Amino acid sequence: MSDETRFREDAARVAEEYRAIQARIDRADRSGESGEAGREGAMQAGARRYPELPYAKAHQDKPGSEADLEPRPLYDAPFYKGSAKLDGMATIVTGGDSGIGRSVAVLFAREGADVTVVHLAEDEDAQETRRAVEAEGRRCLVLSGDVSDAAFCRFAVARTLEAFGRLDVLVNNAAFQEHAMALEDISEEHFDRTLRTNLRGCFNMTKAAVPHLPYGGSIVNTGSVTGIRGSKTLLDYSMTKGGIHSFTRALASQLLPRGIRANVVAPGPVWTPLNPADAPAEVVENFGGGSQMGRPAQPEELAPAYVFLASPQTASYITGEILPVIGGY
Repeated sequence: MSDETRFREDAARVAEEYRAIQARIDRADRSGESGEAGREGAMQAGARRYPELPYAKAHQDKPGSEADLEPRPLYDAPFYKGSAKLDGMATIVTGGDSGIGRSVAVLFAREGADVTVVHLAEDEDAQETRRAVEAEGRRCLVLSGDVSDAAFCRFAVARTLEAFGRLDVLVNNAAFQEHAMALEDISEEHFDRTLRTNLRGCFNMTKAAVPHLPYGGSIVNTGSVTGIRGSKTLLDYSMTKGGIHSFTRALASQLLPRGIRANVVAPGPVWTPLNPADAPAEVVENFGGGSQMGRPAQPEELAPAYVFLASPQTASYITGEILPVIGGY
């Protein structure tokens, strides 16, 4: 038998193997026995079951109200047990009135930290966060102001030092988000507000806090999956989140000699007031449905990542990193 004939016969046998494998998968697809076909609803891998879509149609005026959301975001993480990872520390969480910020404030308190909650104008939500922090046995200072104002940021740091006598961890979480379907729809005012809150606010709070952070202190900034892969309806927001990622990596290098770590948590879709205060009601109804898990995250599914990065017990060798928590790629 010639080499050419042998190679041709071998190729025919391999082609038969291809078809046999294909036929088996085709049968599984038709019978519904494949893993994807057999899954019903969103993925549930947490300590408790999380709400599945569709959610109620809702659209809120900015900055949004957690008290009025349905379903209410889950932030208290009842199965999360504290272990003194932040014992005796003082922390600032901007955007701490609701959403991810509220859950971070609560878990920081459960880990032994006092918390300053910085918020814009959501007084009812902020007071609920204060009650939740105090229920964990820690002190909570609530301050209303605009993080894009450098004077307010210096005031927030000064009040924290006055109230708690120290500052160990800063979480820059406050953000402004408003979608636009076309570039032409983004006004200069819209663009400037996004940059002022998201970038200048992060810079202002960091600049005010760093002189008071001790060796071993840390900064955790909230980035976004949009800062990694972009979003065609959130051009300006995506740009600022990518900027936060780069800022944090550069900052981490600069602060290394001072013993201060800086990292980013980059969330995917999370059920917070940020979303119904941005998207139309019909979009909110199925918000997060395009994620691999088929649902948005709840705030308590993000907050442990902030604890992990903030604590010198768990992340002492981690700085300049971006930790995506996006429900799968």
